Amino acid sequence: MSGQAPPVVAVVGPTATGKTALAVALAHRLGGEVVNADSMQLYRGMDIGTAKPTPAEREGVPHHLMDLWHVREPASVAEYRQRARAEVDRLRAAGVVPLLVGGSGLYVRAVLDELDFPGTAPDVRARLTAELEAEGAAALHARLATVDPAAAAAILASNGRRVVRALEVIELTGAPFTARMPDPRPHYPAVVVALDREPAELDERVARRVDAMWAAGFVDEVAVLAADGLREGPTASRALGYAQVLQQLDGVLTPEEARERTVTTTRRFVRRQRSWFRRDAATTWFDAARPDLVDAAVAEITGRTIER
Repeated sequence: MSGQAPPVVAVVGPTATGKTALAVALAHRLGGEVVNADSMQLYRGMDIGTAKPTPAEREGVPHHLMDLWHVREPASVAEYRQRARAEVDRLRAAGVVPLLVGGSGLYVRAVLDELDFPGTAPDVRARLTAELEAEGAAALHARLATVDPAAAAAILASNGRRVVRALEVIELTGAPFTARMPDPRPHYPAVVVALDREPAELDERVARRVDAMWAAGFVDEVAVLAADGLREGPTASRALGYAQVLQQLDGVLTPEEARERTVTTTRRFVRRQRSWFRRDAATTWFDAARPDLVDAAVAEITGRTIER
């Protein structure tokens, strides 16, 4: 691209828009490598349900920061940021374009921007976790809605772990959880491109993806992970699809109910992703269905780089 260290190129957007294919094409065109920013692809063995790109789909492009954690480990955005920035720094120093790719908005922002991650207090966390187990996620989410409506709107009511974390931060800092997410201060020069599709088309793509997951042996994948401690994982056990199949394996849901709930939950998640990424006015959006997508994205990236 230029003699200087290249910028970070982030490829973001909702699930099932086609980020992986675009990122691989951009890597070939720009001389880049992929740095994963999908929070669930960080887990070993969570392949089918996260649409982790296969070796064939990677087309020889190196992909970094996949398969880091065991399914029993809790997610850590702070640890991810440290490891992702080490990869980005290494690639930029070598003149390689880092392509930060994924739909986990907080993980992308943790790499690109300066964010303050409050610490944790074991006693507060333990008390809130006990309340979660006793009262349920919905009750704690309702409590969050009274003290920080914006945080409650951004966090699924079923995501007890994130609800607990939000309440913990509020208690420790005395400020809304969303106050910890100020206007971004960039850590790297970056170009952010986002993919989207018409809502009806994306809903259909989500349904097809879920059908393909089941056909590819997703239930067997979850069963293997369950035998290795998936149920004990505070993050991995709540992943889209994995939570529903665990309920199927436990006899709580029928196979058809597990599949349908995976589709509907994923569609709701897609809308939250879209809302998250739309917050950043500097992001350039592309219709993923346009036939000249790769050329248009390359033009945007190179044009923005020249402007710098």
